[in-house]
Amino acid sequence: MTSISNRLLVDAVLCVERMTFKEREQLADEVHARQPNLFFSVLVLQRYGATLVQIEVVLNLLLTFYEAMKISGRAWPVISEVVQERCLKRISARVRFIEDLTPQHQAQAISDAIADHPEQQLLAYVFGKFGEHGLLGIESETEKMLMLAALNLVECIAETAPKSTQ
Repeated sequence: MTSISNRLLVDAVLCVERMTFKEREQLADEVHARQPNLFFSVLVLQRYGATLVQIEVVLNLLLTFYEAMKISGRAWPVISEVVQERCLKRISARVRFIEDLTPQHQAQAISDAIADHPEQQLLAYVFGKFGEHGLLGIESETEKMLMLAALNLVECIAETAPKSTQ
């Protein structure tokens, strides 16, 4: 079950897009204080050769997702490095599995993975933003790391989502 509904995501997107530079800076400071591991997982992309423009794409995803987490009204735990590593291993295993399939089976496996994911709308948003910025082709190790970092944000949010009280 999704923790970040389509409505929450839309509200967060609109909120972040309407923020001034100073407000985004304050939100980044808040993310740094409350979800430091997620914040650093974006900043570390510079070590992999990502440009500031590329990092900004993933940082904006993080700001949007964090805002959606806040708007949800739920108490989110601090996402630990252990959780991040576990989620990254899961993503890497899926990618390795998919790489060995025929193109037709790859398309089906990707479709199934998205359909079965608890945070489908976050995944769709990641792919939409990456497409918007010409990063879907994954032609370099840097682009691969950008995608893995973005997908890992979604995976970590899905894994640590507070259970609904309804």
